[in-house]
Amino acid sequence: MPEALFYILALAASTAGLAWLALSMDVHWEQVRGERDPLPRSTAVRLRWLGAAFLAASLALCIAVDHPSMASLVWCMSLAGGALAIAFTLTWKARWLRPLVGWAGRGGAA
Repeated sequence: MPEALFYILALAASTAGLAWLALSMDVHWEQVRGERDPLPRSTAVRLRWLGAAFLAASLALCIAVDHPSMASLVWCMSLAGGALAIAFTLTWKARWLRPLVGWAGRGGAA
């Protein structure tokens, strides 16, 4: 059972990491925040670091459960699943990702 928990955490970490990487792009930032203001450079850098850190954490969680060759396969599959989830979310309900950037201040269309 603990292995399943590690896999769930790895999937959640890769999904969050991919979301933060997507939100570091101006077009997705505007979709989620509903602002016309450009994404501040410092915020974009912070989002990229968060994304990279969570992707690395996802890989570490996979390696903690399996041997490296199987862990890398599971990690790639979690990246594919997370990317699909984020792509669909950005397409249909982009504002659902707002909690991931709540620390960046309030946004909204005037």
